[in-house]
Amino acid sequence: MGILDENRHLEDLDKKYIWHPFTQMKEWLEEKTIIISESRDCFIKDIYGRWYLDGVSSLWVNIHGHRKKEIDDAIKNQLDDIAHSTLLGLSNIPAIKLAERLIKLVNSSLDTPRPRSASPAIGSMAGAKRGRRHSSLNKVFYSDNGSTAVEIALKMAFQYWKHKGINERHKFLSLNNAYHGDTIGAVSVGGIDIFHKAFGPLLFKTYKAPSPYCYRCAFDKSYPDCKFVCLNRMEKILKSHSKKIVAVIIEPIVQAAGGMITSPSGYLKGVRELCTKYNVLMIADEVATGFSRTGKLFACEHEDVVPDIMCLSKGITGGYMPLAVTLTTDEIYNAFLGEFKDLKTFFHGHSYTGNPLACAAALACLDLFEKEDTLKNLQPKIEILEKWLKEVLNLKHIGDVRNKGLMAGIELVRDKKTKEPYDWAEKIGWRVAYHARDNGVFIRPLGNVIVIMPPLSISEQNLNQLLKIIKDSIVTVTEG
Repeated sequence: MGILDENRHLEDLDKKYIWHPFTQMKEWLEEKTIIISESRDCFIKDIYGRWYLDGVSSLWVNIHGHRKKEIDDAIKNQLDDIAHSTLLGLSNIPAIKLAERLIKLVNSSLDTPRPRSASPAIGSMAGAKRGRRHSSLNKVFYSDNGSTAVEIALKMAFQYWKHKGINERHKFLSLNNAYHGDTIGAVSVGGIDIFHKAFGPLLFKTYKAPSPYCYRCAFDKSYPDCKFVCLNRMEKILKSHSKKIVAVIIEPIVQAAGGMITSPSGYLKGVRELCTKYNVLMIADEVATGFSRTGKLFACEHEDVVPDIMCLSKGITGGYMPLAVTLTTDEIYNAFLGEFKDLKTFFHGHSYTGNPLACAAALACLDLFEKEDTLKNLQPKIEILEKWLKEVLNLKHIGDVRNKGLMAGIELVRDKKTKEPYDWAEKIGWRVAYHARDNGVFIRPLGNVIVIMPPLSISEQNLNQLLKIIKDSIVTVTEG
């Protein structure tokens, strides 16, 4: 069989056997199949030898580029010792070292002096315990992806109150447009109808607060004149129902899968203050925003917020291996301590919890942040992106641009004046993505929102090329 025949055979096998995630398979079966065979730096190559700039970091996981020698070597070296051993009743060296490293890293990043003033324009929060220093995150619970990290956080928070003897707390407060994963608990605290509505009968009920979606404000207000009406609505829910609420769960700064919705300055801090005021836990889902995506190591740093529970995954291994962690405080951890007969054990775990290969990859990934001064070198690229976003905002069918760090969303609209969106069925975002792909850039939109999220290691030259092709694709599809 020749190479061409072999490639076509692979395409046939893919369409015959694989059910792809978040994919309408009827259309997939009719479309051209892209099969990736190789990668290098911020590029991926298909089986026909065509190279593409990886504009979404292989679904937001790649940090330092593909085929990074230091991470390759770390995994190869770990293979010489052991590939996997359970963390149920045993431990392993990489898992221990990574736990220590993460705890020190997170606490050093979040442990900064907290200003005593309230978040701006939250007049109803006079009673908040401002300036209170929250407990450090000192315990690591391992799992293997963002959804499981969130499931653990939800169960951990729920059971914490049970162990405290407060049994009436059984509800969560989450945001509209939220996305926390695809398992049932994570979907229950999600807020994107197109992803979640179909599963309604399976989900537990939650309280929903308005999303800080300034471009399409639910109250038809404008920031900062809005005086954080979305936060005030959250406070009304907490004021009425806090005795039933386990925790507020939030994606800090950026609601990623919701359309790269970026909250205004002061919003995140306001959420933390409300959680403190009404004595509910705060869960920060940093699966998408963690590890420097927003220009800080963790998004919570932007507003000096320390959550009670933090979820991390995606970039933690540099895009190499499935791994996630749920970090929490000594106070929550200690509530689970007791005699065997007390049944206070946290009965949750996964087969590949604390996998040594994944932990070795994560340690190498963290080493690279220091070795390559990733955060410092990121700043000029953020400036390039933000300058470009201001320029393309003038295009006829771009209604809004938003970013934090190297996470960006471009919202396409049919009518700029009225903000009328394109109909979902028009697949306008996908048409832009297909045009970009034909010109050497792989991106994956969120409906009418074009997502830009390349590896943090992307060169300024390649970033400029990426942005040029995306702009050309938007113009061609919406104006051509």
